[in-house]
Amino acid sequence: MKKIILPIVILGGLFFGCKSPEARKPVSYSSGSFIDQSVERNIKLNEKEHQQIKSIMNEHPENNYLSSESGFWYYYNTKVENDSLTTPDFGDIVNFNYSLKSLNGTTIYSEEELKTQNYAMDQQEIFTGLREGLKLMKTGETVTFFFPSQKAYGYYGDENKIGVNVPLICQVTVNSIQENNQ
Repeated sequence: MKKIILPIVILGGLFFGCKSPEARKPVSYSSGSFIDQSVERNIKLNEKEHQQIKSIMNEHPENNYLSSESGFWYYYNTKVENDSLTTPDFGDIVNFNYSLKSLNGTTIYSEEELKTQNYAMDQQEIFTGLREGLKLMKTGETVTFFFPSQKAYGYYGDENKIGVNVPLICQVTVNSIQENNQ
């Protein structure tokens, strides 16, 4: 009898010990509430910044404000009506000067601090609003842009003078556009 029980126990152990692994259930469940709260917070921040910018525009009705498809506003300080001049395309080198101010008008970076820039269109890093703004400009134009924080430096700032979620006023002058012939 002992000779029969021992092989049955061994076979039973092998049979029950070799079953395929079962998926484990997660220990904690994510409800997505953090993401929902973040979205709601960003919507409120965006609305607040839009109201601040619209308030500034109402205080200065002498400027002809335009709204971009990208979510910022601007007006021309100097507009070039020459149709032979074009706006920059992918790879064109744009030579420009710019300055950055807070919405209350305090200078954050002056043109002297930022110096003249050369930017290869859509091939170099530059903050979103400025990249999209340059695409609207021709050589010789000066434009003042009002960027909500998500079009400026957003959540991280520039890790120097521009803090978290700071909307900006940016005055840009395009000196030249060198077309990319490739």
